Amino acid sequence: MKMELCGHGATTITWAKSISPPLHFPRSSSVWRFRRMNTSCVNSSLDSGESQKADEMIVSITGATGFIGKRLVQRLQADNHRVRVLTRSRSKALSIFPVRDHPGLVIAEEPEWGKCIQGSTAVVNLAGTPISQRWSPEIKKDIKESRIKVTSKVVDLINSSQDELCPKVLISATAVGYYGTSETRVFDENSPSGNDYLAEVCREWEAAALRVNKDVRIVLIRTGIVLGKEGGALAKMIPLFKMFAGGPLGSGTQWFSWIHVDDLVNLIYEALSNSAYKGVINGTAPNPVRLSEMCDHLGSSLGRPSWLPVPEIALKAVLGEGACVVLEGQKVIPARAKQLGFPFKYPYVREALRSIISEKTQV
Repeated sequence: MKMELCGHGATTITWAKSISPPLHFPRSSSVWRFRRMNTSCVNSSLDSGESQKADEMIVSITGATGFIGKRLVQRLQADNHRVRVLTRSRSKALSIFPVRDHPGLVIAEEPEWGKCIQGSTAVVNLAGTPISQRWSPEIKKDIKESRIKVTSKVVDLINSSQDELCPKVLISATAVGYYGTSETRVFDENSPSGNDYLAEVCREWEAAALRVNKDVRIVLIRTGIVLGKEGGALAKMIPLFKMFAGGPLGSGTQWFSWIHVDDLVNLIYEALSNSAYKGVINGTAPNPVRLSEMCDHLGSSLGRPSWLPVPEIALKAVLGEGACVVLEGQKVIPARAKQLGFPFKYPYVREALRSIISEKTQV
């Protein structure tokens, strides 16, 4: 087994026995072999003596320790692709991706990002302060700056890469907040931007990504509300439903444009290798629902009778101004994904919620 730490003069460590906590290094009679390499991340990642396979991707990911990023890393590694986690905290990344479970994973802190981006097949940019939380003025500032700063840094590093080592693809997350809110309009990828705070964030976020070298295929995925047990708005909503009786949130007439986390990961995965995926693609399920219908299905999945509305004030107590992500909505259609023939595993919210509620929380 081999662990790689990205950076100049990185050390490759090989051992004969299985690893053990807390530092994942064996302390018994295992055979240790150290080899010093004065090379960049590009060369160290391919140091196994094997050439890169024709269908093998090398993917650098920001936001890999987040709700969506963790699933994407697992999917890529399950299919034997190489993953480079671009993080601000190596210790946090190692706690989420322990070496014993993720052999060969490259973890790089910010000073080494450039060396890891060079030689990557693609870069996936998912970084950003979570929106599903209480918004203070400081949090709102961080929501915008965290997205724009990381995206700008990634784009600058791609643009400064040597031609032969430059990634061919950049997939950068954005959000359906780009469109603003409405109870009557239907939005697709050609719809104009709204004029509220989240629309402003998304416009600037996308503008930063669009500065990438024109030879790099860029995909902007405008995600809806991502449904999963381990993060996002749903994780905050489930306790409220258990506390009350599974009824609607607020008026219930607002549109809820959602996507199961597995479908979003599969959409990103497909965009990595399929050259037909480019430009803006809405990361939403093909059947958005009114929030009252979504809440009815959620209450049913949780075994809660759907008759007592969850007070709007209760959600605002949890999310503050961030409750607007759920309480205000927009009907967003994934026109481009449908045109491309993307196979949604969960096109209907009832099946998506049943799957999520029944699954075991990953540790």
